[in-house]
Amino acid sequence: MKQTEVLLQPNPNARIEEFVYEKLDRKAPSRINNPELLGQYMIDAGTEFGPGTAYGNALIKCGETQKRIGTADRELIQTSALNFLTPLRNFIEGDYKTIAKERKLLQNKRLDLDAAKTRLKKAKAAETRNSSEQELRITQSEFDRQAEITRLLLEGISSTHAHHLRCLNDFVEAQMTYYAQCYQYMLDLQKQLGSFPSNYLSNNNQTSLTPVPSVLPNAIGSSAMASTSGLAITSPSNLSDLKECSGSRKARVLYDYDAANSTELSLLADEVITVFSVVGMDSDWLMGERGNQKGKVPITYLELLN
Repeated sequence: MKQTEVLLQPNPNARIEEFVYEKLDRKAPSRINNPELLGQYMIDAGTEFGPGTAYGNALIKCGETQKRIGTADRELIQTSALNFLTPLRNFIEGDYKTIAKERKLLQNKRLDLDAAKTRLKKAKAAETRNSSEQELRITQSEFDRQAEITRLLLEGISSTHAHHLRCLNDFVEAQMTYYAQCYQYMLDLQKQLGSFPSNYLSNNNQTSLTPVPSVLPNAIGSSAMASTSGLAITSPSNLSDLKECSGSRKARVLYDYDAANSTELSLLADEVITVFSVVGMDSDWLMGERGNQKGKVPITYLELLN
């Protein structure tokens, strides 16, 4: 039981605090856990770098995933405490203590009975023998009564074990749900990060970049190809070609982007938009168009199509 508490709450000071609140019959204050704290720091750092930068956007996405893991961790602790730890603690601090007390009392009754038998064997005078026989009958009766009480309590152990087995199954199921959630969260994050370019545009206006192949190409390839409506994909290094021409081009969005202000256009991963260059615009940006919506879009989020 103690080691399960350590697993669910590694911080000893936090365990002591929770114990005190439990004894006072008060609810412990909500405390941010380590994954949630890491997630918040990542989001703050990503916001400072800028959501429009590839690194800043990646930090924000990692931070959001860490916070989701923190929420799953909180649910695991609550479920495990309710379905596994609490029943076990109630038994150890309640029924188990009663059983141990009655067993100790039975041992004492047995010692009294043995002592009465010994005195009866040593009794020689008739009066002493009668007194010893009376004492033996009383101690035997008390021993028998205590033995019956202890036997009934111990017989209940079987049903207690069956209940604890169900609690153990609940604990395993809670862990299974937790690890499955974490795996799915990280899988989704890996899928998002897999579409990020490995080389970002540097401050010297270098315009060539190479996208990192997705770790799960089969998982996203079909939807990505379907969204392009049969358009052939060209190398993103051709982004420089667009700067040299005045016409528009189709481009597939590599990953989500939230517009920082009204001059920018928000993007959704895998959608296809129209892009074109504008004289005097920063080399890291293009003008994007979706229907009647128009705004600046970062070129590191795009893959040009023919």
